[in-house]
Amino acid sequence: MNCLIKVGSFVDRRIKKNQAAIMNALMQLIAEKEFEKITINDIAERADVNRGTVYSHYSDKYDLLDKCIEDQLTHLMESCYSADAKGPFPTKTPLLHTIKEIKQNAPLYKTLLSIKDVSSFRIHLNSMINKQIIEHMNETNLSIDDLSKSIFAQFISSAIVGVIEWWFNQSMPCSAEELTDRLWSLLEMNQLIPLKTN
Repeated sequence: MNCLIKVGSFVDRRIKKNQAAIMNALMQLIAEKEFEKITINDIAERADVNRGTVYSHYSDKYDLLDKCIEDQLTHLMESCYSADAKGPFPTKTPLLHTIKEIKQNAPLYKTLLSIKDVSSFRIHLNSMINKQIIEHMNETNLSIDDLSKSIFAQFISSAIVGVIEWWFNQSMPCSAEELTDRLWSLLEMNQLIPLKTN
């Protein structure tokens, strides 16, 4: 029985190691050339595995990209939200943590944000923030209809992601702290968040 457990643990570790190598290979390749020009052979060669190993974990490169994006968003969420955090940006702190985490891994996130031809990281990030905003509004029992909530959430999430994307494209002309302060001031100025929050 113990022997079977050890074998199972070894197989699990090998699977995780292969998946990590394949994901890292795709991220490296995306930084070097357009996603559409990347082949499964390219990915397998860079990851030092065979084509069959790639296909045993992912149906195609689009499936692999989706898993990479999901993995990065999960990591981003875990890094930026504490267990007792409520909603997306009830204070500046989670927003600042998000921007700092993105800056720390700037080459990766810039690469993910640059993919235009597929369901990109930008869309996923926007969707993640949108969902958190809706949840926050539902928790605070705002007396507005569902359509208004959806429009508001889309407006805020698009603005935040758009500003982050602009920041990257301009080679990060200010610190994460200054970007957060300026973005927060704009949200306050337009009464999109409660005034005098920290």
